[in-house]
Amino acid sequence: MPTLPREQPEPSPAEPRAARRMAQSFGVDAQRYDQARPGYPDALVTRIVAGSPGPDVLDVGCGTGIAARKFQAAGCAVLGVEPDARMADYARAHGLEVEVGTFEAWQPAGRTFDAVIAAQSWHWVDPVAGAVKAARVLRPGGRLVIFGHVYEPPAEVAEPFATAYRRAVPDSPLSGQPARRPLDLYQAAYAKFADKIRETEQFNDPEQWRYDWERSYTRDQWLDLLPTTGGLTQLGPDELAEILEAVGGAIDSLGGRFTMNYTTLATTAVRADTS
Repeated sequence: MPTLPREQPEPSPAEPRAARRMAQSFGVDAQRYDQARPGYPDALVTRIVAGSPGPDVLDVGCGTGIAARKFQAAGCAVLGVEPDARMADYARAHGLEVEVGTFEAWQPAGRTFDAVIAAQSWHWVDPVAGAVKAARVLRPGGRLVIFGHVYEPPAEVAEPFATAYRRAVPDSPLSGQPARRPLDLYQAAYAKFADKIRETEQFNDPEQWRYDWERSYTRDQWLDLLPTTGGLTQLGPDELAEILEAVGGAIDSLGGRFTMNYTTLATTAVRADTS
């Protein structure tokens, strides 16, 4: 993902209000978010379903239901929990049952699940409290799976984006970041998720999964996705237009399209048998 507007693996504890504002900004255009954001590898969904004791799935931070619909298509019954009512409304309109609230405050009311998933959302959840709650609602042998994408466009696209972002939003804390960041930083973030799961002592030892894939983007497709990313959802129209113009020109110079190399990372653990 382009570095400057990306959703960080972990929000900075020094700026909780800024992180909260960013988290609440994705529902501004829920339809664009749903249509432009990438889906998840079929192999990952198949592996989660096969490794769970049954079909009942709780989707934490389900957003518009991008991941949830994949699990529904695989035969699962999915309940979403989503703090943004606008995203929840969109998901409901497309066939998903959703309850509005943060995962930490959500009340399971005695309900249990075979899998708890968090697709590109766990960095907004308290990692220890979230893991403890996941263990509480999982059935014996149930699986927690935290997953998300790492995607950095080629330097020919990333560098013009970074330059335009710094020019348009010089005071943003994101302006100081490099145009691209190595995969190792994201792998380290998922390793930290695993450490927090271990701290609960309620799961078997976590595993790390990885899926590499690619997708081709046209100029219009990429410019449709960019406004749904964290650093751009809160920009004014003039700032956004300046950035999109620079990125569009960069993609034009590549012939109007480019190939994105994706890595989908997952941290997963099975609830320990405490009987």
